[in-house]
Amino acid sequence: MNSIVTVTGKSDFGDICSLSFNWDITVGPGQFVMVWAPGMEEIPLSLSSVGDVKSVTFRIVGRDTEALRKKGIGDSLSIRGPYGNGYRTDGSRRVLVVGGGIGIAPILPLMADGFDTALAARNAGELDFALPAIGKAAGKTWISTDDGSRGFCGNAVQLVQEILKEQEYDEILACGPEVMLFFLHKFCVDNGMKCQMSLERHMKCGAGLCGSCMIDDKRVCADGPVFTCDEISGMKDFGHSKRDPCGTRVLFR
Repeated sequence: MNSIVTVTGKSDFGDICSLSFNWDITVGPGQFVMVWAPGMEEIPLSLSSVGDVKSVTFRIVGRDTEALRKKGIGDSLSIRGPYGNGYRTDGSRRVLVVGGGIGIAPILPLMADGFDTALAARNAGELDFALPAIGKAAGKTWISTDDGSRGFCGNAVQLVQEILKEQEYDEILACGPEVMLFFLHKFCVDNGMKCQMSLERHMKCGAGLCGSCMIDDKRVCADGPVFTCDEISGMKDFGHSKRDPCGTRVLFR
C-alpha cells in the first residue's frame, strides 16, 4: 500500500534522526517500508515504532538520508509497504532481544512489548536515540559500549555471554551490523540456541521483484528481512559478501 503521511514528530541525535507520523496500517516488529519525499530517492527503512504512531529512525549516511533528515513537522512523506517478514513471537518462549548500533531501532517495538534486551554500541552517544525506550522498558535491559563509556565494556556477543551466565533464554532475536550478527549466529549455533536475525542488503523495489537484495537464493525484502537460525546457516554469502547498487558482489573486509 502506498500512503501519503504527515510528519508529526522529529528527534535528532547527532547523525541519527527519527521521524514520527500517523499511519493506520498494521505493522509487525521487524517489517520495513519504502520511504520517499521530494529531493531524494526511495529508500527502505524499518519501523522503530509500530503502534498508533509509527516512526522511522535512521543514520545519516548519504544524500537520501540527508534529504530525509531535512523534513520536519508538517511535511509529507510517501510510505509504501509494509514489506517483509518481521520477528515471530508467540509468548511461549523466553526471548532475549539484541540490538547493535542503528540496528537497535527496529527492535525498539520489542522493548515496548516487555522483552529483555541487550543493546550494544560503539560509544554512549550512539545510544542516545534509544534512551526514551530504555526508560520505559518493562523488561530487563543491559547495555555495552566498545569504549566502556556506558555499561559493560565490550561488544554485543560478549554482553550476551555475560547475560547468559545468570539468565536463561530459549531464543535470541537480533538486529545489527552483519559482523555482529555473524558472530552472534555462530554463538547461537555452538550453544544450541534458536535465533531470528534481521539482515540488510541493498533494496530497490522492496517487493521481491528486482533481485538486488539477494543472499544466495533468498530475497531479503520478501523472504526476510528476518530469517531463522537454520535459514542463515545455509547462506554462503552471510558474513562474507554483499552486492553493491550495480549488482556487483563485494567482499566484506
